Amino acid sequence: MKAPPRLRSLIEEGLIDSVVRQLMSGKEAMVFVVRSGERTICAKVYKEATQRSFRQAVDYTENRKVKNTRQARAMAKGTKFGREAQEAAWQSAEVDALYRLAAAGVRVPKPINFHDGVLLMELVTDADGDAAPRLNDVSFTAEDARAHHATLIGEVVRMLAAGVIHGDLSEFNILLAADGPVIIDLPQAVDAAGNNHAQRMLLRDVANLSGFFGRFAPELLATQFGPEIWDLYERGALQAGARLTGTFAGKQGPVDVAGVLRVVDDARAEEKARLLRMQLAG
Repeated sequence: MKAPPRLRSLIEEGLIDSVVRQLMSGKEAMVFVVRSGERTICAKVYKEATQRSFRQAVDYTENRKVKNTRQARAMAKGTKFGREAQEAAWQSAEVDALYRLAAAGVRVPKPINFHDGVLLMELVTDADGDAAPRLNDVSFTAEDARAHHATLIGEVVRMLAAGVIHGDLSEFNILLAADGPVIIDLPQAVDAAGNNHAQRMLLRDVANLSGFFGRFAPELLATQFGPEIWDLYERGALQAGARLTGTFAGKQGPVDVAGVLRVVDDARAEEKARLLRMQLAG
């Protein structure tokens, strides 16, 4: 196919040779299958951040570092330069997270290069060598659902042990590769130690996993892996490969009403986003 404008510079630079086809188009980016030498890989072309709400951006970007104070001031004021810097920081956050998580052994696409707002990375494939489907497009037996759920809970633990929380984990951003699930879409990934919303995001990510796989294995709906994982993390006892039970006896104490309301609001927002993604996927 004809190379779109954003990919022509990569061809001119010799980073890729040709564009095979468009793989998908979402609210954050368009993804293309491209050729680079003997390899078939992915090119993720980021869109302008016109569909992300300010509230989401603030939650996800809290305490993210920027290159200098000039950028920080411009981002705070919302100037043109500040918006450009904020968009660049959003994109580089995914690149940084992918390299960090790949080094930690997390099942994410292997990053290859990042140039001019385009992320080049491994193409995740199924057993036939075709682009792997999203979990949302696959049905599972109860046995397979339990196995994939266990794998992904282990990956969430491995991510948190590396100090990272996905922040938007669901069946829409996990691919089913030939050898199991692979986690994608990380521009909103947060530093667990530096973000006040980290616990809420971790619990939501884990709840999304149990909610999805619970459709096929209902006993997963009653598991409490999220609170168990966070408790281990807070106590400094969380390690990759930690043995979990899926049960947790909550601490007794005053109810954080504001926190509960935030969780309810987030659940509503997540459901609206899920329904929108289903409409776009359809």
